[in-house]
Amino acid sequence: MPAVAIVQPADLTTIGSPALWAVTLAGLALLLGADFLLTRRPHEVRMREAVTWSAFYLALPLAFGVYLWQAFGTGVAVEFYTGFVVEKSLSIDNLFVFMLLLSAFAVPRIYAQRVLLYGIIGALVLRAIFIALGAAVLRSGTWAFLLFGAILIVTAGKVLKDAMSGHGEQVDVSRMRSVRLLRRFMPVTDDYRGSRLTVRENGRRALTPLALAMVAVFATDIVFAVDSVPAVYGITEDPFLVFATNAFALLGLRALYFVMQSVLARLRHLNHGLAIILAFIGVKLVLHWAHGVWPWLPEIPTLVSLGVIITVLVTVTITSMLAADRAGPGR
Repeated sequence: MPAVAIVQPADLTTIGSPALWAVTLAGLALLLGADFLLTRRPHEVRMREAVTWSAFYLALPLAFGVYLWQAFGTGVAVEFYTGFVVEKSLSIDNLFVFMLLLSAFAVPRIYAQRVLLYGIIGALVLRAIFIALGAAVLRSGTWAFLLFGAILIVTAGKVLKDAMSGHGEQVDVSRMRSVRLLRRFMPVTDDYRGSRLTVRENGRRALTPLALAMVAVFATDIVFAVDSVPAVYGITEDPFLVFATNAFALLGLRALYFVMQSVLARLRHLNHGLAIILAFIGVKLVLHWAHGVWPWLPEIPTLVSLGVIITVLVTVTITSMLAADRAGPGR
């Protein structure tokens, strides 16, 4: 009878010293503060402004990865870049849902970036909470890798099912639980009142549709946090790298939304690709757990993961563009 290894709790070593955490959080707060100042004056974001900021927010993680490579070596840098690619691809799907929500609530374009900014802040807070919970679960034993893997595989099946049925392309605001709950406790105005979230009407405090849109965006943040945090833990077990990849992936979403607003509709195979990526990382996590029990089972190296993820994203982008060209304009 073959011997079975005793699985010990995961040892989550981290490169995140208190000084590195402090600098990273301070930089994040500074960038969010700058974003908040930019959205204080409601205006329609032009393509040039959106492209400039998107390029800036893409350069930041590239430079941060170079710093990690110089300070901690190639392995840490590869883990960061791979995690960032995974989180950025998932955040693009996040953007598509934001686009549907803003359209469903008929949010005026000049207020769209304010809704997006609050959505990004909410996503960062939720990711931080889920990252801390994920680290605590992993410390309790490597069975957590099996749990995370199962979550991602089930999620991949749901994403693929929605992509095949087209349900992911529709948002019914009236059926959202968060919206129904708010309407039950507070009245809602029929129209927007500038950038205000609440107003006093007929002697009562009432919510505006902008407030409902923000709540709906925050509710979707919870769903995406459940998917994205286990996904990046499939790339690296370092809580600091997990947080950094999430933060860099989310920071540029506000500007990227306006760049990709017309492109997102053409990426009709994006969810198919995301389903493949989530399933792949889920299998990687299950193999990682199984390797601790049966050491003869192989593990999937991070470089292989990066290659698979990039190949899938490039493939679905090409097939999406070809399918859109065949369908013709307006379809």
